[in-house]
Amino acid sequence: MEIFKTKSALEAFLKPLKASGKKIALVPTMGALHNGHISLIELAKTYADIIVCSIFVNPTQFTDPKDLEKYPRPIEHDLAMLNEAGCSGVFMPDIAEMYPQGADENWHIDLGKAEFLLEGEFRKGHYQGVTQIVKKLFDAVEPDVAMFGQKDFQQVLMIKNMLAYFQLPIKIITCPIIREDDGLAMSSRNIHLSPVDRENSLVLSKSLQYVTDHFNEFSLDELEEKAKRFYHGIEGVELDYFTIANGDTLEKAKSKNENSLVALVAAKVGSTRLIDNMIIK
Repeated sequence: MEIFKTKSALEAFLKPLKASGKKIALVPTMGALHNGHISLIELAKTYADIIVCSIFVNPTQFTDPKDLEKYPRPIEHDLAMLNEAGCSGVFMPDIAEMYPQGADENWHIDLGKAEFLLEGEFRKGHYQGVTQIVKKLFDAVEPDVAMFGQKDFQQVLMIKNMLAYFQLPIKIITCPIIREDDGLAMSSRNIHLSPVDRENSLVLSKSLQYVTDHFNEFSLDELEEKAKRFYHGIEGVELDYFTIANGDTLEKAKSKNENSLVALVAAKVGSTRLIDNMIIK
């Protein structure tokens, strides 16, 4: 497994491989890897010959400087996981490599109304930062396919919108959520959960599973109300939102007959903010 710190070194590695007809897959990450990330690499192997994983904690997508500061960075652990998973190369640039003019460089594109819903409402500007760095990674790797996890459902939609904006010929693959045995969605942030928080965090997957299991029994409004009741009386858990939305627009679903429906939730558990979702149809 090769490790690259600069775009030029990465390009030199990939150029002959592309010339020989090899397909390239990109798995963008911010490190602190878990089995959810590894599942992206495993799925990427079915689409491409060469798997490049990036590790870069992107400053422009953090709306809270403290959140950026405390983001876990277990780099030796990450590299060992990637090597074992059969990753071809790891792109690990520093901030100056990705933002030579500084991280406050101008970037703003039209991502559609969905940018300002759900996570966009709570983390203003977040998806501008996400699409900014993903575009930079796409430019550096020029992959045939790129792998993203379903857990960040809204993020995948924003990246697809960015792809359309720039008309980039890259196929986006959305990979299923990987969960712990008790249902908690795997996340790099889970490391911050205390034992009590860890137990309380199960309310997210339980409320989503309830909606999925009882979808045909109640109206959309009733399902949302019943799901929100799961959060009542749990000390240290603060619900930001629970919604059943149209999977294409993220606007609140008006009918069960819509082509794409997804239940999405975000809550603060202790001092850690978690998100989760389940696709209904």
